[in-house]
Amino acid sequence: MSVLASPSRHGSLLAAERDRAERLLNAVRLVVLLLLGVAALIYAPSLTSRLDRVNIIVLTPALAWTLLQYRLYYRRPMLPEWLSLANPIVDITAVTLLLAGYGIAQSPSLALKTPMFAAYFIILAALPVASSTRKARVVAAVTVLEYATLIAAFLATGRLGIVLSPVAASAAQAVSPLDEGAKLLLLALAAGVATYATRWQERLSASYAQATEESEELQARLAQAQLQALRLQLNPHFLFNTLNTITALVHTNPAAAERMVTGLSELLRISLGSVGEQEVLLSRELEVLGYYLDIQQVRFQDRLVVDYDVGPGSERAYVPNLLLQPLVENAIKHGIAPRAEAGRISVVARQTDDRLTLEVVDNGVGVQPGQVIHDGVGLRNSRQRLRSLYGDSYRLDAVPVPAGGFRVTIEFPFHVEPVDTGDQGVVS
Repeated sequence: MSVLASPSRHGSLLAAERDRAERLLNAVRLVVLLLLGVAALIYAPSLTSRLDRVNIIVLTPALAWTLLQYRLYYRRPMLPEWLSLANPIVDITAVTLLLAGYGIAQSPSLALKTPMFAAYFIILAALPVASSTRKARVVAAVTVLEYATLIAAFLATGRLGIVLSPVAASAAQAVSPLDEGAKLLLLALAAGVATYATRWQERLSASYAQATEESEELQARLAQAQLQALRLQLNPHFLFNTLNTITALVHTNPAAAERMVTGLSELLRISLGSVGEQEVLLSRELEVLGYYLDIQQVRFQDRLVVDYDVGPGSERAYVPNLLLQPLVENAIKHGIAPRAEAGRISVVARQTDDRLTLEVVDNGVGVQPGQVIHDGVGLRNSRQRLRSLYGDSYRLDAVPVPAGGFRVTIEFPFHVEPVDTGDQGVVS
């Protein structure tokens, strides 16, 4: 089944990128305006007073507006959306006003021949970075319309000389219709390219967002399948060991075997009720562990003592489903069962700041000198499940106790909502 990218998610990511781009463009705009202001001051002595006034009248409001944005909007998490439309229109209009001012103060032909015309193309080139397709269309249309209106206004004044030959126009105080027509055509083409580039960028962003979401969905499904496979390894392991214990008591102690069957039935009812859950409340995990230990108590009688030390608030934390039972089973099988005398198992749960610590400690036979410690099924699966659920934000240590026995310590983030297995290593 194809997974479509969430429109809201894609829109928010694209809006955030455009917001960053608009902030950068405004910084570039500020630098350019400052440079233009410096250039206007340098050339002021060689320009007429009327041209100097034009520079001041146009550049000062543009610079003030650019600086005002920093004060009004840049402390917000996101800039107003209309800025990405207003800023290029302000830039386009400032260029048009400069040309118009030069035409009024000096001559229309000088205004139309000035290299300032190239600023239109620079502004259009920046549109795909910060604008949407709709805004790019508006700015493109405004650009062509303003320049066409400027030419028409100059013609209406009667001050614009017209020479048919572009070569002759270049050496005279006049312009050629061919030159101005070509400039309008180039401007229209640049506007169309800018609009198309903006649309292409939006489509590329949407395709990337869809591919990313499909990849995340596949990773989430893979993680879920891996976790479920680990669960399926643990459940038969526990069940077979329990049935072996019951079988051993059927002939020697039928009453005890019957109690174990009843306890096993209750245990399976509770544990299978949460078979689809990767995490359960610690209180539920301790309840399941209690039924398991009741079964083992029938087998070991007074040879098995279990202590619980659960800190305040710890029971409301979520823990991996069926995490404690295989650890306690290991303690019984490898620590308590080989002992001739009684053994003790302690189950500890503690919350420290934002971490939850679980411990299973036994005073069994421990590790013999020179014995190499290897992870069994329980520890290996526990380690893999913890890594799948919490990434690198977990710790599992299994060490012998100096006085005899073994200690397994598990630590992971304390959380009161189940982990979303689609986001590896992220805990609510």
